[in-house]
Amino acid sequence: MLPKELRLKKRSAFTATYKTGTSFHQDGITMFCGRINKEPFPTKAGFVVSKKIHKRAVKRNRIKRLMRESYRLLVKSSGSPLKYMSVIFVASAKLLNKDFKYINSAMTKLAGKL
Repeated sequence: MLPKELRLKKRSAFTATYKTGTSFHQDGITMFCGRINKEPFPTKAGFVVSKKIHKRAVKRNRIKRLMRESYRLLVKSSGSPLKYMSVIFVASAKLLNKDFKYINSAMTKLAGKL
């Protein structure tokens, strides 16, 4: 589980991150980046899987858990990215039946763009 100081929780923070317009896409995951960080605060991350992907919460939560774990391992191995204030990862239907290896490789490629 991500520590509290690394989680993006407020609706206003999600809205502000979406409005910045910087986004990257890789293998079924879209990453939206917030404002550039002027002070050395850790980057906060949010994970979104829409009901359009699958109507069952079990499936949506599994994708979110896999993305969170992949991000946690990335932060643990390389430290928290400090360039952006917030980052949101949005899943697409392409991830429904994928395993952790696939999601981890996609997240690693996206983290390289940070």
